[in-house]
Parts: sequence; structure tokens; C-alpha cells
Amino acid sequence: MGRRRAPELYRAPFPLYALQVEPSAGLLIAAGGGGAAKTGIKNGVHFLQLERIHGHLSASLLHSHDTETRATMNLALAGNILAAGQDARCQLLRFQTQQQKGKNKAEKAASKEQGPRQRKGAAPAEKKSGAETHQEGLEFSVENLQAVQTDFSPDPLQKVVRFSHDATLLATGGTDGYVRVWKVPTLEKVLEFRAHEGEIEDLAVGPDGKLVTVGRDLKASVWQKDQLVTQLHWQENGPTFSNTPYRYQACSESGTFLGLGTVTGSVAIYIAFSLQRLYYVKEAHGIVVTDVAFLPEKGRGPELLGSHETALFSVAVDSRCQLHLLPSRRSVPVWLLLLLCVGLIVMTILLLQSAFPGFL
Repeated sequence: MGRRRAPELYRAPFPLYALQVEPSAGLLIAAGGGGAAKTGIKNGVHFLQLERIHGHLSASLLHSHDTETRATMNLALAGNILAAGQDARCQLLRFQTQQQKGKNKAEKAASKEQGPRQRKGAAPAEKKSGAETHQEGLEFSVENLQAVQTDFSPDPLQKVVRFSHDATLLATGGTDGYVRVWKVPTLEKVLEFRAHEGEIEDLAVGPDGKLVTVGRDLKASVWQKDQLVTQLHWQENGPTFSNTPYRYQACSESGTFLGLGTVTGSVAIYIAFSLQRLYYVKEAHGIVVTDVAFLPEKGRGPELLGSHETALFSVAVDSRCQLHLLPSRRSVPVWLLLLLCVGLIVMTILLLQSAFPGFL
């Protein structure tokens, strides 16, 4: 019996490091690149349109945005604003989609006649900037907003970025161990403090404004602004870990499921509260999984999900985006359970009446 394989949803022309899903329009946003090295590998952010075609979830490239010499290593999304971690800085991007206005016959004929001449001459301005929309009848634009340096270590790198729940603030963490909080969209710094000795691996912003950070120093900390609320140290409070490398990432919106990608390329889905494993593909990518994201349970999520219980997307250095579908687990409807209970009660009464005449 062959190894279980996950379907490949999309393959980019560069290594993929970050992933986000925009639920209202059903967009899958994948980013990465080859960095500043002159290897010929591009850097970019790709916007993919998710659709159900013949009962299957598929993705087609809608728009490609060139990030020039900077590879995007991490992403955060709030509405139509993306925060992209590129080297030691954070770049804000705004994207918009709208249908093109209909052209009259004369304009269509003129555009057809001008086609060959345009190809011989200069390229359109949008393609000069490295942006390209791949779907006719649709206008998709990506605008660079503010950018700011967020990490200041000798070898600076932003490793994580998160929006606050009201999208008015942005928190970043990197290799220098500092958390920095910025106003959106001006990127004016409002808070800065040392959270870890060494690199910050991940952070989260709670609805009450508290920050949770985890670092390479094996500590997990909860902060109220720059004041430490509580801290967990794995070597003191947790189990002893072997030298096996691991990587945890992404929990679904409802908190029902936990998605896992590993440095060996395996992908798994667990029940969040019990950690019961429901889905596992060993070495799905064959190389480090760099990010995973669940299909949101709002917007177009339920429509795209179809009969499945959840869908997890994974990306890796192998340039592939894979789809991991969890089939709906069989469950007995509530009305059937009630009917069975009533039937059991009636049968019990009849048996008692038969065994003990005059019982009722």
C-alpha cells in the first residue's frame, strides 16, 4: 500500500514561507522568494482564488505581486491589509479587487488591434512594477503602504507579525528578542520591550490587549503592555523534550482543531482540547513546513468546504501549497438519539409489564 499523499493545490516559482486566507472573497495568499541572492529566484506575494469546481476545492493564480529583492517570511492579515515580514522590516500592503467596467465594441476592437503593437513596444506600467493579474474581467491592485525596520540584532530578521483584534495596532518580534508594537497604518512605534533572551519564535495578541510570546529560550510569557503577567519555562514546568525538532503552528478560528507542520515535512490535524489525532500525512512536503492555515469558518469558508469538516493549507520550501481535507466524522443526529431513548423506555415498560403483571 502506497504512502498517503495530500493533493497539491498550487506550485509557486519560489520557496513559500507564509500563508494567509481571506475569507470574504475566498483568497489564499502565499508568499516567499529567494531573497536578495542573485540566483534568479523571484520574490513575491501570490493571490490565489479559491473555488469549488466539480465538487473539488481548487486554486487559481489571480494576481502576482513582485516584492523585488525581499522575500516575505511571515504574514498577518486584517481585512484587505497585509503586514509582510521582509528581512528586518515590516511592509504594509493594501489589496483591492473589482470587476472591470464593460467596454463598448469600438474599445474592444481597438484593444485587439493594439495588442501586437503593445507586445513589440514597452510593457504596461503594471507589469513593469512586477505586478500581474491573471484573470480577465477583474481588476486586482496591490499598493505598498508604510514600511519600518522592526528588528535590530547583528543579523536582523523579523520572525513574526500579528494584528490586534481591532486592527489598530501591529506587534512584531524577531531575532533580537524585543517585542515592538506599532500603530496602523502609520507604523508609529508605541511600545518596545525585551521579551526573551534570544529569538522570539511566535506571539499572539489577545482580545484584551495582552500579548503572549514564545522564544527560543524555551519560555512562554504573558504580558500586559511591557509588564510580565505570568511565565512558563518548559524545562521547569513541562515535559522533557528529546532532540527531535518540532514546529507547531496555527489553530482554527473556532478552536476546534489544531494544525501541525513539522521540519520533516509532515502535516497533521488534531482535536484542540484532547490532542486526538484525526489526520496525518508523513513527509507530505518532504522538507520543512514553513506555515499552515485553516480555511476560516466564516465568509465563503462553509461554501468552499463542502461536506468536509475542515480544510488545512500547508506551504513549504519545496514551493508547493498542499490541501489537507478532514472528512466529516459520522455522528448520530440528536432527533434519532431522542427517538432511540423513547423506544428504549417503552420497551423497558413493556418487558416489566410482561414479567410482572399488574406492574402498571
